[in-house]
Amino acid sequence: QRYCKEVYKGQLASVHSKSRNDELQKLARTYTRLAVWIGAVTSRKVSGHGGGWETHWEDSSPLNYANWAPLNPLHLVTTCTTLSTRDGLWRSRNCYNLRPFICQY
Repeated sequence: QRYCKEVYKGQLASVHSKSRNDELQKLARTYTRLAVWIGAVTSRKVSGHGGGWETHWEDSSPLNYANWAPLNPLHLVTTCTTLSTRDGLWRSRNCYNLRPFICQY
């Protein structure tokens, strides 16, 4: 996210429809076989009781579409999100992993 911001003056991509998800999956697949970072972060809610979890987009846009793989998102620690070039599904991953990413600007 920081690299995307500093180098491209952008944000990691947010996805708001199946067509956009498919488009980004195809785009990523032309460059890599690895799953790529997109801009969704899952973390424990700061406010309120019960400490629920929520996923938000880095660009603050509404979370109005999701394509999670089964058993995702994970609710153990704060995680970032990958888009699989293979199946187009989203998975929670450790935010410190280095991998390709899709930056929108």
